[in-house]
Amino acid sequence: MTDHTTRRRRTTLTPAQWIGRAVVALVLAVFTAFFILPIVWLILAPTKTNNELLLNGPFSVGSLDQLAANWNELFAFGDGVFATWLGNSAFYSFAALAITLLVSIPAGYALALIEFKGRRLLLITTLIVMLIPNTALVLPIFLELSAAKLIGSPLAVILPFSFFPFGVYLTYIYFSTAVSRDLLNAARIDGAGELRVFGQVAMPLATPVIALVGFFSFVGNWNNYFLPFLVVGGQKIPVQVGLSNLLANVPAFNPTTATSIVIQLPTLALATLLSVAPILIIFLFAQRFLVEGMTAGGTKE
Repeated sequence: MTDHTTRRRRTTLTPAQWIGRAVVALVLAVFTAFFILPIVWLILAPTKTNNELLLNGPFSVGSLDQLAANWNELFAFGDGVFATWLGNSAFYSFAALAITLLVSIPAGYALALIEFKGRRLLLITTLIVMLIPNTALVLPIFLELSAAKLIGSPLAVILPFSFFPFGVYLTYIYFSTAVSRDLLNAARIDGAGELRVFGQVAMPLATPVIALVGFFSFVGNWNNYFLPFLVVGGQKIPVQVGLSNLLANVPAFNPTTATSIVIQLPTLALATLLSVAPILIIFLFAQRFLVEGMTAGGTKE
């Protein structure tokens, strides 16, 4: 009885505590609504006609037939150019991702576990470059690509995307904190060379950080707009640049549009959803590895 009374006293809240919890709950509810409601509206928008979207309630549900009509309108735009834009984004993102992983993982491993001349300077340089805003690098990258005569080529998008100092730093932190040096030294004592230690011992342990670097790299590559907008054009643009072309054909945003093909708001909403779907799918399948990668360096062995 005494234990029950003690527990009850511990769970009894004062009026001030109730008010504090109510305020926290209210703030969380407001922020949740602020972020969730626009997403709900965006998901429902492609199921409606343009008039239904403008005149009906914002969260009213349309029909699957109208969703199919908007789908057909989107992929009929420009003789199916939207599918080409999606393919370009996938090609640029995955090609750059492959180069990023081939460079970032060994570089982070070397900075963390191998002593060599200039190691500290290289690490400091990586940190400095990582802190420079991407927009500040656009002009020098453009001039460099122009000097190499790569403007208009897929390499003009892929090569800058492959430069990912944040991935090098994440890998450096992971190998510095989450991988036992004794395990690697034991492999060296057994006669394994440095490449074999890296490939057969370190790499299998680095699955979480590889997933983390890969995810951040892919998201950055897929969502990048400014650089592809400057260096490629025509049929070679990715979907993020293509969305701006669609926007120019929406009368609600561009009343002066004179094109023969007009894109309605529900079709634009569908294009937006499809442009973010690959990131969402990859996140859902890789979230276990992402959580492991983000928490692996929390303790030092």
